[in-house]
Amino acid sequence: MTDDSPALSPIDDLLDVLDLKDVGTAQISVTDVAGRDAAESIGASSARVFEGRSQKMPHGRVFGGQVLAQCVMAAGLTVRGAGGVGDLGADDTARPIHSLHGYFMRPGDDTLPIRFAVEEMRDGNSFSTRRVHAVQKGAPIMSMVCSFQVRAGGLNHQDPAPQVPSPEDVRSLAEAFRGVDHPGARHIAEARPIELRPVEGNLFVDAGPEQVASNHVWMRAVDRLPDDPLLHAAVLAYASDYSLLEPVLRRHGLVWTDRRLRVASLDHSMWFHRDARADDWLLYAQESPSAISGRGLAIGHMFSREGVLVATTAQEGMVRVKQS
Repeated sequence: MTDDSPALSPIDDLLDVLDLKDVGTAQISVTDVAGRDAAESIGASSARVFEGRSQKMPHGRVFGGQVLAQCVMAAGLTVRGAGGVGDLGADDTARPIHSLHGYFMRPGDDTLPIRFAVEEMRDGNSFSTRRVHAVQKGAPIMSMVCSFQVRAGGLNHQDPAPQVPSPEDVRSLAEAFRGVDHPGARHIAEARPIELRPVEGNLFVDAGPEQVASNHVWMRAVDRLPDDPLLHAAVLAYASDYSLLEPVLRRHGLVWTDRRLRVASLDHSMWFHRDARADDWLLYAQESPSAISGRGLAIGHMFSREGVLVATTAQEGMVRVKQS
């Protein structure tokens, strides 16, 4: 997509962003103190490289959820196409992602594409492990390790879903900001591919009367998505980054528009428990067990409308309040 291309719908824009291009292979060169080749010492001698464009954001920085989702896609494409290890590659749904752990290291520039170097660390009989580096301007902006597993039976239990109003009874962010003449408000109302309906009210203007370290948000893609499990996992990762730090803010009576506030995601972990569609309603139940030293920790649980726990997330963010 170029600057003179026709504007895409929010969902088509997201699908375009997640449609990564395979641009080749990068060789990893490592030498020991004696000058001998030692690439094997770090577990990989090459990396598959993919490239994806960035979504324009009102603040000019790449949305962290975008990089998470693109890392999931890049890693998953190498698992999907590996073949030769059991049933790996024979069925695109046979080895879905089950966990990711990533660190945000630098802000991304939303005017530039991002390259994703995927190291194929291991393909075992049941698990595949990948390491992904998202690179822009010659430096990593995110590094992630993720794991994929062959579907299997076993022990099965979950926490129950909290009781909250249904999504039809909760006002969406898009509705709240429709018609507001501000770049950020227009982006929320018109450009986001994920619909968010905060149960306790949005945190852009009013933190509410109770300073509690919990938050509940209904969310789903604004339109139907293709029937691709990897894509749905990537979109869940994308959506998981929107509101996860909100229980930290709510606990201290803060709102996103507070001019003193400085917030940035530091790391992000996600466990995919059960199949889910990102275009069906999901309840994102969030809580913050701790905030200290300018950092806030938040834990999230995603439930289907039927109460099935589909994913768990954890994120620590920089949360600083500038003293005037």
